[in-house]
Amino acid sequence: MKKRQDYISWDEYFMGVALLSARRSKDPNTQVGACIVNNKNKIVGAGYNGLPIGCDDDDFPWEKEGEFLNTKYPYICHAELNAILNNIGMDLKGCKIYTALFPCNECTKAIIQSGINEVIYLSDKYEGTDIFKAARIMLDKAGVTYRKVQAKISSISLSFNERDV
Repeated sequence: MKKRQDYISWDEYFMGVALLSARRSKDPNTQVGACIVNNKNKIVGAGYNGLPIGCDDDDFPWEKEGEFLNTKYPYICHAELNAILNNIGMDLKGCKIYTALFPCNECTKAIIQSGINEVIYLSDKYEGTDIFKAARIMLDKAGVTYRKVQAKISSISLSFNERDV
């Protein structure tokens, strides 16, 4: 018998972990996940966009528009920053980060400072806005590479039915 041929690539696997992490987000509009991987293809951090530890999801606004303090923006921690902060306690120098959305300028600062040297993203839907232009400028100047994930699959399904295992 030959080995299975339809297994997923490392990029598909780690982006899948990022997308699965995004499912933990309570944000009703945007769910983003991130996964940090070392040079041995071991996951060393994961995160999603959400409130900081100790802040109850029911006590803060989830609005996208309105007065700043009545929106989610001053309170939410982005997936990339959460993945960095949630890492397993190791130096992230030389690691890669997989993220559902191209990182904003603030997350880019944390990515660079942490020593991550590659960003792999799924969507760049805000490309062209100043926040993401700034992110690209910083990544380029710091020598951090970035690329859109190249997946051969368009989706993957998970089952929690024990008979499917």
